[in-house]
Amino acid sequence: MGNWNTEHLLEKIQTYIGKLSAVREPKGLYDPIVYILSLGGKRLRPMLMLQAYNLYKDDVDSILSQAVAIETYHNFTLLHDDLMDQADVRRNKPTVHKMWNMNTAILSGDAMLIESYHYMMQNCPSEYVQQVMSTFSEAALEVCEGQQYDMDFEKRMDVTVNEYIEMIRLKTSVLLAAALKIGAILGGASSEDIQALYDFGIKMGLAFQLQDDYLDVYGDSSFFGKKIGGDILCNKKTYMLITTLEKVKGTELEQELHYWLSLEHFVPKEKVDSVTSIYNKVGIADICRKKIDEYYTEGLRLLDKIQADSVRKEQLKSYVCGLVNRKL
Repeated sequence: MGNWNTEHLLEKIQTYIGKLSAVREPKGLYDPIVYILSLGGKRLRPMLMLQAYNLYKDDVDSILSQAVAIETYHNFTLLHDDLMDQADVRRNKPTVHKMWNMNTAILSGDAMLIESYHYMMQNCPSEYVQQVMSTFSEAALEVCEGQQYDMDFEKRMDVTVNEYIEMIRLKTSVLLAAALKIGAILGGASSEDIQALYDFGIKMGLAFQLQDDYLDVYGDSSFFGKKIGGDILCNKKTYMLITTLEKVKGTELEQELHYWLSLEHFVPKEKVDSVTSIYNKVGIADICRKKIDEYYTEGLRLLDKIQADSVRKEQLKSYVCGLVNRKL
């Protein structure tokens, strides 16, 4: 079969997900699962798994169940995140608890979690079952740990950069890294390559999240797909805010920043403009871009170490670079 380009891999994933339409009863439990999986998205995690596998083997169809397992788990976390955040919209469509109700969102989410384990086990070669399931279970648990840290940070003003990086490593990076690792395991890669691909995923996940932090302040809303300044309006502890709080400590800018963070009632544009102005005074844009580039460079260095076909490595590199280099 040779190299699979990203369009073909995405088509395979979408087709496979489409075939998983609710065949079980009751519909009230499974329809919300079909709904959230049908909302789309980049399918980043299954794409990474298939591409990691394709570094070593050609028959990507044989691991579509595992690829969709990690996408099902990811969407389960989105379903419950929306519920916890009381979010009304996901990908421009009503969230599950809005389309149905809170109890349905909880129960359907639980069923998605169980389904993700079922898909991960399905047709998994016996010699890889333990390694695959251990990798998946650890990542799944770490995502929950990251979510708890994120919730804890909402109540704190003393969150450090290191704490934030660890939180996003758990909440974002580990599932990307696990997708690559499982693909490599199933592809029969060496233990060195498996670890390098996992570490590559961690670095790229950190770059992705810091880029989201950056784009929320400095991005183009028409390109980014959402309004700019959302993180500022809800005082979200991002790399931008935490780093700025450290930089302005003991200055008048600290008082000004805390003033905007403490306001319960404000004009949204005024708050976004004022906080962004403080960011500009400390040069946070350059600091954040430098950190993104640092993780990006470290990740690519890890990818270069992998003992696989250079053309296929370049394909994976190109795919990930396309994601990291969204319009900055």
